[in-house]
Amino acid sequence: MTTKTTGQDHNAEASVTRMAENLKKVEQLTERLTKVMANRKTHQASLDGPNQELFAKAGQAMLSEALVNPAKLMEQQMGYWSKTVTHFMEAQQALVTNPMQAPEDRTGKDRRFANPMWETHPYFNFVKQQYLINAEAVSAAVDSVTDMEPHEKQRLAYFSRQIIDMMSPTNFLATNPDALQRAVDTEGESLIKGLENLISDLEANDGELIVRLADEKAFELGRNIATSPGKVVFRNRMFELIQYAPTTEKVHKTPLLIFPPWINKFYILDLKEQNSLVKWVTDQGYTLFMVSWVNPDPSYKDVGMEHYVEEGYLAAINEVKEITGEKQINAVGYCIAGTTLSLTLSLLKQRGDTSVKSATFFTALTDFSDQGEFRPFLTDDFIEGIEAETKDKGMLPSIIMARTFSFLRSNDLVYGPAVKSYMMGETPPAFDLLYWNGDGANLPAKMAMQYLRGLCQGNQLADGGYDLLGHHLVLDEVDVPICAIACETDHIAPWKDSYRGIQKMGAKDKTFIMTQSGHIAGIVNPPSKGKYGHYTNDDLGLDYQAWLEGAHFTEGSWWPRWEKWLKKRSGTMIPARSPGDGKRKVLGDAPGDYVARKANA
Repeated sequence: MTTKTTGQDHNAEASVTRMAENLKKVEQLTERLTKVMANRKTHQASLDGPNQELFAKAGQAMLSEALVNPAKLMEQQMGYWSKTVTHFMEAQQALVTNPMQAPEDRTGKDRRFANPMWETHPYFNFVKQQYLINAEAVSAAVDSVTDMEPHEKQRLAYFSRQIIDMMSPTNFLATNPDALQRAVDTEGESLIKGLENLISDLEANDGELIVRLADEKAFELGRNIATSPGKVVFRNRMFELIQYAPTTEKVHKTPLLIFPPWINKFYILDLKEQNSLVKWVTDQGYTLFMVSWVNPDPSYKDVGMEHYVEEGYLAAINEVKEITGEKQINAVGYCIAGTTLSLTLSLLKQRGDTSVKSATFFTALTDFSDQGEFRPFLTDDFIEGIEAETKDKGMLPSIIMARTFSFLRSNDLVYGPAVKSYMMGETPPAFDLLYWNGDGANLPAKMAMQYLRGLCQGNQLADGGYDLLGHHLVLDEVDVPICAIACETDHIAPWKDSYRGIQKMGAKDKTFIMTQSGHIAGIVNPPSKGKYGHYTNDDLGLDYQAWLEGAHFTEGSWWPRWEKWLKKRSGTMIPARSPGDGKRKVLGDAPGDYVARKANA
């Protein structure tokens, strides 16, 4: 009896001690939260959502349809009411029959509701089913709107989906069985840890809430990520030029120069040995150079597309030619860097400069006539908000772009990670791709607006031409041999739009490859994975649907197919070149200094 009482007293004392510790942590965390929010850097309110005009138009359209066709509105409402009342009655009946039994669940599979309690527990099942009924009703109401311009209806659908996703019961502690169980099992420690994670994310982004997707402490540039050996052999205010060490005794005579997007860091192509395009290319016997763009601060506010072309592309091309002693190079442009490579090729054509022997485009858009999933962010009100933001800060902060891209896949990149981090108290995974995804870069104010206004909104390059550096640049003058790789499920640069731009280029020698997967996984797809296949079709005169219908599918990575294409345009084999050969001064080891600069530094 005494032993039992002593044990109970000990447990009670331990619980009181843990409670006191947790309360102390809450007090400390509250101070941190108050401090970070008091010093929060604000941004333009128009970047948080559409202006009221969109919802006013939607309301007017719905009212007009209700007056013209009241039966349709009543049918929708009665359908919603019927499903809601039926669901309530079924839940009541199940509870009467068996107090712990949920009603029949006819909803489909959804990764958010993987916990069995969403199906078996009466409370959670009721909440889930009613949420899905509500979501269906909202989506149906938006779909039924006809008296709106297509682009406005697309925006309405997008922001309605954002509201639906935000209101998922998985996003709230009281209706999330996983989070509640974790809180009970850890005596509230998971909630304390979650609050710590939330405040840490706010502190890291000056009060902006950007969910951290990866454990940043798990990676170090040059140690376990971006580890391919090489040297920085040139540097100016726009970029560092990395020359990678050869891994073969002989290399192709024509060097290869890669221009990565300056929206992100170049090491997406050099995450680790197993999936590094850098390592794979050097292993195939190429002298490889990589541009590592500077991460701009407000002092770069007047830097425009012309500076990226002249001080970036042309400077890098000239340096590679000088270092190797070659008259021509092969070039690669990834995403926005591919768009800008096309501008550069048109400029070189007009100048009579044949420095580029061939060009490869990774998921690059040059025809923006179909803005796809980005249309909600390319309307005047949003672009005007970005313009005001860039005037205020001298740049477009990385966190604005990161948030925009994330909400295109909100459940996977916002709410899901937020639940795990803030409600479950989990440490983000040590995942190199997600670490890279969170290591963004700013955009100079002038360049950002040139790109958004002239290329994205105005589609000037594909539709008449784009004026830059005193030249009128057009796609038809891109006439070097071209190989373009696009990705089947790419939501940033849809493959059909990439295909349409390649069709408009003037080159007679064109190859188009459409690989499975998305913007990143489709490109970073080493042959060793044996994972994603690709489609090819030599007839680029077809529209994209006919091209795909007639395409040949090949299992496995597109890398070997591209290398076979590249080899034909890379000259004979010569003794391997090493960084620093000749009189070229080495400025430091890869991955260099510019890549380490953080966007909020």
